[in-house]
Amino acid sequence: MPAKCLMFQGTASHVGKSLLTAGLCRILHQDGFKVAPFKSQNMALNSYVTVDGLEIGRAQGVQAEAAGITATADMNPILLKPKEDMIAQVIVMGKPFADMSAGDYRNDYLTKALPVVSAALARLRDAYDVVVLEGAGSPAEVNLKDRDIVNMKMAELAEAPVILIADIDRGGVFASLIGTMELLTPEEKKRVAGYVINKFRGDLSLLTPALDFLERRTGLPVLGVVPFAPDLEIEEEDSVSLSIRRKKERSADLLDIAVIRLPRISNFTDFDPLATERDVLLRYVERVEELDVPDALIIPGTKNTSADLIFLQQSGLAKALKRLCAAGTPVVGICGGYQMLGRELFDPDGTESNDLRHLEALGLLPLSTTFCKPKITRQVKARLSAHRGWGEMAGIELQGYEIRHGQSEASAEAAALPHIAVSAGSPGEGSIIGLAAADCPAFGTYLHNIFHNDSFRRHWLNTLRARRGLPLREVAEDTVSTAKRRERNYDYLAEMLRRHLDMEQIYRIIGIG
Repeated sequence: MPAKCLMFQGTASHVGKSLLTAGLCRILHQDGFKVAPFKSQNMALNSYVTVDGLEIGRAQGVQAEAAGITATADMNPILLKPKEDMIAQVIVMGKPFADMSAGDYRNDYLTKALPVVSAALARLRDAYDVVVLEGAGSPAEVNLKDRDIVNMKMAELAEAPVILIADIDRGGVFASLIGTMELLTPEEKKRVAGYVINKFRGDLSLLTPALDFLERRTGLPVLGVVPFAPDLEIEEEDSVSLSIRRKKERSADLLDIAVIRLPRISNFTDFDPLATERDVLLRYVERVEELDVPDALIIPGTKNTSADLIFLQQSGLAKALKRLCAAGTPVVGICGGYQMLGRELFDPDGTESNDLRHLEALGLLPLSTTFCKPKITRQVKARLSAHRGWGEMAGIELQGYEIRHGQSEASAEAAALPHIAVSAGSPGEGSIIGLAAADCPAFGTYLHNIFHNDSFRRHWLNTLRARRGLPLREVAEDTVSTAKRRERNYDYLAEMLRRHLDMEQIYRIIGIG
């Protein structure tokens, strides 16, 4: 028998669909069900690489972790990654399909997409007890409904009841819920089983009259009011979350690490483990005036290295970071940031841009990068070389993943520099995926999640503490590892949802015991 299904849809983007999907997956997993997440079409620059080297949305990777299963491309068969204004890379079943404008995607591809997403959903329903579907945006976007493959159409195909989520923190929560219901067809309204109000702050008793009004007006129950939880440490895929995260106050005893918030920043979850360190202030900067003199400066990954390099140059950030590095501030580049730290970028086939074929880069590392159509997506193990330039970090083993179009070639002088190489037995074994500079404290790597490696992160932070004259921390001290912290946070999310949702009624809606 195919799996039972439930779908979370929202009155808008960023109302909490992804988080509630992850939380429900965790609850079902804890209660003994084989459960999988599913989102037919996702738009995100924060992506996830599966064990078989396929690329899906970060949220579905996180939801799979919460469900205690291995993520697959079936969980997010279509991923859209914006790379220029109105242009996105379309990834189908984990592999690049084409670069398309919004118009071309809607007019040409969407008509062919329904069989792809339907087949992926069917495979999941055959393999699991329950599938928790996530919608995108709002089901009431009347200009898009005729070719919908992600909201009510998927609920219909999955025979899934729908729970509608709204964000009270934005204001207008009851108007958004009632307005959404008013714009649904009679058949679509029948699928909606109830509401969840998310991100509530304050006294719930003051909200009760409005909840009663909503239930009387629409005839549907409010299944829960979930509190605002800004400190919930679960990876997000939308960079809008960077603007609402609770920030530590700056102080002399905190390491100050600045990440440049590039216009096309991707995979910013690379830095989440730094933010959770108790003596680290992680902040995102967009302007030279925000830089100050941090203890370290990071250039993150990007969906368009060339365009974001031009942003650095035109904003003055490129000149400022080179000046800081020359004065001794460590500079780190991850993926696209690593490419920018080199000397030149070449794009002979227009992989990143139809206009830019060659760019001078920042010149801090002796390498040049050529963009090419084949995309490298793989989970890898790697190791820092034994070079004394790595200090106590030399020889540390690493795990992470790569997502890139570029191939970087180091000059002859790089042979004598500290580097990071893919370990034997991993895809691309022996290839150099990271390099440190000889004459300034800069290094870069293609390895995403490098800071999720606890030993590396703690050693690297100690080099910053030593530079500041701060006491060093024991690298082997009994602190929670990144992996254990993630598991603990999934359990905390599940516990919070159990307290604030009517789980008995939700189980009845799904049709399970």
